Amino acid sequence: MEHIGFYLKDIYFNKKSGRLIFRDRDTQKYLFFQEGALVHAKTNNSQELFGRVLFSLGKISEEDFDRLDEYIVPGKPIGETLIKKGLITEKDLEDGLIYQMREIALNLFPVFDGEIKYQEIEDILDQSAERTIDVSSLIEDGIRRMKYDPALKEFLKEKIIDPKSKEFIFHLTEKEKELLDMVKGTSSSNELLRESNLGLESFWKSLYLLYCLDLIGFEEGKAGKKPEETVQKEETEQEIEEEDVDKRVEEVLTLHENIDRLDYYQILDVSSSSSKQEIKKSYFHLARRYHPDIFGQELRSDVREKIDAVFAAITKAYNTLSDEAKRQSYDSKRQTIPREDRRNLAEQAEKKFRQGKTLYDRGMYEDSLILLEEATQLMPEKANYFLLLALSESKIPVFRKRAEQHFLRSIKLDSWNPEGHVGLGLLYKKEGLEVKSRKQFERALRVDPDHPVAQKELKKTDTKGKRKMDLKDLLSMDLFGKKKKK
Repeated sequence: MEHIGFYLKDIYFNKKSGRLIFRDRDTQKYLFFQEGALVHAKTNNSQELFGRVLFSLGKISEEDFDRLDEYIVPGKPIGETLIKKGLITEKDLEDGLIYQMREIALNLFPVFDGEIKYQEIEDILDQSAERTIDVSSLIEDGIRRMKYDPALKEFLKEKIIDPKSKEFIFHLTEKEKELLDMVKGTSSSNELLRESNLGLESFWKSLYLLYCLDLIGFEEGKAGKKPEETVQKEETEQEIEEEDVDKRVEEVLTLHENIDRLDYYQILDVSSSSSKQEIKKSYFHLARRYHPDIFGQELRSDVREKIDAVFAAITKAYNTLSDEAKRQSYDSKRQTIPREDRRNLAEQAEKKFRQGKTLYDRGMYEDSLILLEEATQLMPEKANYFLLLALSESKIPVFRKRAEQHFLRSIKLDSWNPEGHVGLGLLYKKEGLEVKSRKQFERALRVDPDHPVAQKELKKTDTKGKRKMDLKDLLSMDLFGKKKKK
């Protein structure tokens, strides 16, 4: 399988030194390793270049970022020039380089169709690396960041899974530890799937994480191969075996009840900013789940008609959104929603929001994310929906980048609510972005001069010589304080 996780596993656990080259369309990246650790990275992706990284981290101002071309000196790293100009410090440089290396590597995880080549080079550096990144943490963060891809299932299905060392079990969630405990060396991955209480996509991602952290292993071909002429037929049969048919029928009937109230993006379960490739992947995933042929011939005629109608709607949505001209035309008319349908959507969204808030209050942040994402898709103009979604995401390290985007969306929709600025300020503080953090607290106080959390945080930054707030303090803090009484 051509995937970065597969290569990083081999490099890390075999303590290899060398260079990994990645190519995908116009993107080209180089990752350099010394004895299993990532020590350097290069990219031609404009969003990952060092100047952009410094700006995103709040190390340089927007004005200096716009003038970066003026600071470029041939043959000299831009970081050194910025230090000499007094625009950044040595620590800023170090923080930026570490962050850039991680992002260059982590952004490879969602890609399953790129070209990867690894070259072993014994003396990759003339001397010991000045900075290194632990690859086991990269593997964990990268797999958690990426979406499920069918290639994972193709790689892992029908393997007999063997337990290995538990050295890196600390990277796992409780559900992943439960899955690992089920591995006895006698069951195939498909048998584990049936025994596990994980969802289909979560199971294959979790199993891949266990494999890449060397917590499990398997021998190629150990489970045997199927006759070539039956492969296409078995893909359909295997899908229907993995989940109960009645549950699948219930899902598609529920979808049929709501299909007339959903737009094409909601039918395909993608965002309005999704790429053509993401739309295509979602369509094929839904086709594998809901194609009429996978349900057999035993269903009642009225049920089969509803399944046919749902799949026809899925296909129509895909044909429209996968064609650029049709998609633009659809987007221009999409905002016109009948009043009655809009009221129904609003009621659904509010219900999901309340359920998500209940889960958030109980500390069940991953579960709350699912409901809150659905609420924001149904009612994308609700600032408080995006605020709570951002709060949930900020509690989970792998989602903090998305949390920033949703805090900003909440602020844009309701600039008079100080909570968005405070939440974003605390998020920036977690990431060590002190300048950006302070700006958000200042903006919060412009809206609400008496906001207790914003006042407290600004006071800390103004008081020299006092202990900095550590992570424990931050996590125990009442994030958004009390609202002003009207």
